[in-house]
Amino acid sequence: MSKPNQIDLVLVNPGNRTQTYQALGKELSAIEPPVWAGLMASFVRRKGFSVAIVDAAAEQLTPEETAARVTDLDPRLTAVVVYGHQPSASTQNMTAAGRCAAALKEAATGTPLLMVGGHVASLPERTMDEEKTDFVSNGEGLFTMTALLEALKSAAPNFSNIPDLWYRDDGRLRHSGVAAPLLRELDSKMPGIAWDLLPMQLYRAHNWHCFGHLQRQPYAAMYTTLGCPYHCAFCCIQAPFKSGEKALGMKDSVNSYRAWSPKRIVDDLERLVTQYGVRNVKFADEMFVLTPRHVEGICDGIIERGLDLNIWAYARVDTVRDTMIEKLQRAGILWLAFGVEAASERVRDDVQKGFGQEKIFKTINRCREAGINVIANFIFGLPEDDHQTMQETLAMALELNAEFANFYCAMAYPGSQLYTVAVKEGWPLPRQWSGYSQHAVDTLPLPTKHLPASEIIRFRDRAFQVYFNSPAYLDMILKKFGPDTVAHIREMASHKLERRLA
Repeated sequence: MSKPNQIDLVLVNPGNRTQTYQALGKELSAIEPPVWAGLMASFVRRKGFSVAIVDAAAEQLTPEETAARVTDLDPRLTAVVVYGHQPSASTQNMTAAGRCAAALKEAATGTPLLMVGGHVASLPERTMDEEKTDFVSNGEGLFTMTALLEALKSAAPNFSNIPDLWYRDDGRLRHSGVAAPLLRELDSKMPGIAWDLLPMQLYRAHNWHCFGHLQRQPYAAMYTTLGCPYHCAFCCIQAPFKSGEKALGMKDSVNSYRAWSPKRIVDDLERLVTQYGVRNVKFADEMFVLTPRHVEGICDGIIERGLDLNIWAYARVDTVRDTMIEKLQRAGILWLAFGVEAASERVRDDVQKGFGQEKIFKTINRCREAGINVIANFIFGLPEDDHQTMQETLAMALELNAEFANFYCAMAYPGSQLYTVAVKEGWPLPRQWSGYSQHAVDTLPLPTKHLPASEIIRFRDRAFQVYFNSPAYLDMILKKFGPDTVAHIREMASHKLERRLA
C-alpha cells in the first residue's frame, strides 16, 4: 500500500570499477552514464510516476551506502538495472548487482525489489533463485515497471497479469505468462535520457576518445537506436528484446531494430551542449552506422545547428558507405569502432561475421583518409581459433595500425548463441559472474576446439603489449596526436593485469 507523497521508483545503477577493470578502473576506464536507467526514468515519468536514480557506479558507493541512499528515499519500488556500458557487458555487472540487492534486503525496509536488464532477461529463473530479489523482468522492463507500480498501490497486489514478470506466490516461482510488445513510439513515450536525474559532473570519456587533448569531462552516452539486425554468435545485445519481439509476432530468426527520429537525437545533443557543456559523446547503439537516412539525418542536424562535438560510434565495414563518410566527419563523428574480430575468414564465418579482408582494409583506410579515427576490435579464442589464426589476427591488427585497438577473448555471455552452445556442450564457464569481465582477475573465456582458455588469455594479454608498444603505432600516434598522448599510452601499457590462470 502506498504512502502519501511517496516516491514511486528508484532506479539503481550498480557497479564496481576495480572488480571489473582492476587498476584500469581508477583513471583509464570510462565512467559512463547509465543509459538504460536514464531511458527507463524518462518512460516511467511519462506515465505519471515520480522517479529517482542512484548511480552507485559513478558515485563509487558501496552496497551498504547504496542501500542507505535508497532507504532515505523510501520508494514504492526499487529496480536494480543490470546493463553494461558496452553491448555485451551486462553479466559482468551481476556480482555488483547481487551485492547491491542483498544490501537492500538487509536494510529491511520492506520495499519490493525488481531486477531488470540484459543478463536477468537471459536467465530470469536463475536470477530469482540466486539473488535477493522479489521480482525479475524477462523483457526490456518498461511495461513491467509501470504495471508493477500500479499493482503496488493496492493493499493486495495481483501480479499475475504484469507483463514479463517473474515473482513468488506462496514460495513458488511463477511467471505471469504475459508478454509486453516492444515499445515502438520512442520519440513520444521515451524521449531520451532523464539527464536531470544523473550526476552529470562525474562522467568521463574513454581515454582514446580524447587523444590529442585528453580532456575527458564532461561526457555523455546515448542511444539513437535500439537493437541490431545482425546475428553474431558472441553477442547478447538482443536478449531483453526477444519477449517483446515475440509479442509483436516477429519470427525468432528476426531481430528488432528501432530508432528515435534524427530531430529528437539532435535536440538531445543540443541540450547536452548548452546545459551541461558536453562535447565528448558516445552513440552506444550496437550498430549506429547502418541506415543511411537515419545516420545522415542526424549528421545533417548536427551540422545545421553548428554543434561542436567529438562523437564515437559503432559501425561495420559493410555498412559504411563512401557517400556518408565525409558527412560523418563534418558532424563530429571522429571515431568509429569496427568489429574486425579475426583475420581468418574461416574463424569469422563460423560466428556469422562474414566479410572479406579486402573490405576491411578498404573501409577502414577510407575512413581514416577522411579524418575519422578508428578503433579496431579483435577477438581471440573464437571456436575455430588456433595459435596460427590468433597470430594472423595480431599481425592484421599491426598492419591496420588503427588509432586504438581493443583485444578481447571470446566469452559465452548469457543470451548469446555461444552461451547456448557452451551449456549444451558442457564447456567450462566462469564460476562467478565477475569472471565474464574481460579484465577481471578471474576472467574465464571459452576454450576453442584447439586451445584451452588459459592460452587464449595469455595470448590476448601479450597481444595488448605488442600492439601498444609497437614502434610503428607509437610513431603514428606521435605524428597525429603529439607527445602527451604517446606518454599516456606508455603509462596505460605499463599496467599489467593480474590473472588467475589454471
